[in-house]
Amino acid sequence: MTHDSLTQLGKQTPLPNSPEEAVLERAENPHPNVDYLVRFTAPEFTSLCPITGQPDFAHFVIDYVPRQWIVESKSLKLFLHSFRNHGAFHEACSVEIAKRIMDAIEPVWLRIGGYWYPRGGMPIDVFYQSGEPPKGLWLPDQGVASYKGRG
Repeated sequence: MTHDSLTQLGKQTPLPNSPEEAVLERAENPHPNVDYLVRFTAPEFTSLCPITGQPDFAHFVIDYVPRQWIVESKSLKLFLHSFRNHGAFHEACSVEIAKRIMDAIEPVWLRIGGYWYPRGGMPIDVFYQSGEPPKGLWLPDQGVASYKGRG
């Protein structure tokens, strides 16, 4: 297995200025013939409201079953961080993250829970799933409480 194509891991990498500039990298799946779940949790995601410029905060849980590729985690962190000064509604951010992961690794299955903290007294949670999970896959709960102060 070679990792020669990775340009960010193990190197000092500047933060991307926008999600469009961010490079989401992939590595070879070490077990391409096994259905297993990979989970990334990003409890400190931030973006900006495109109208007011106010910060929005979310807790993301990204679950996927890899095929040939896995998401390289440093590039995912940089990609998610690139939303920090990006103005977009919750729905746009959540679905854009899903689409970029789908395009980068073409997983067997992907599910994203975007648990947004309330502004104006109302949380807006956004969920994406690419289809039915593989039969027999152990799929744990995403572990984020329904809104009651989110904590």
